Amino acid sequence: MTARAIRKTLQITTAAASAIVEQADFYDGRSDSIAHKWEEAVHAAIRSLLTMPDRGARCHFTHPQLQAMRRIPVPGFPQHLIFYRHIREENLVLIVHVLHGARDIEELLGNLEGE
Repeated sequence: MTARAIRKTLQITTAAASAIVEQADFYDGRSDSIAHKWEEAVHAAIRSLLTMPDRGARCHFTHPQLQAMRRIPVPGFPQHLIFYRHIREENLVLIVHVLHGARDIEELLGNLEGE
């Protein structure tokens, strides 16, 4: 018996898309090549979640609405983390946000969840 690949749907929140673009703009002000590397790394990491959506580490937040959140680092930018949910029932990978690890992540994500 062979396992059948189930096609995942990808959804990116406005907050995540804005964070990706803002970070690219920040890097673009320093170097075109770093900005390009950032964009490629983020897109590759996100695409990888379509084939291995459970590979990210579970987040251990206290906020009840954040319990199913996972995270992966952006390759080459290890301080930047992609926060997402794998919603099996809908075959959906939802990219919630992309944040630098030094930020108050639970507070930022908790505020998004309340919207």
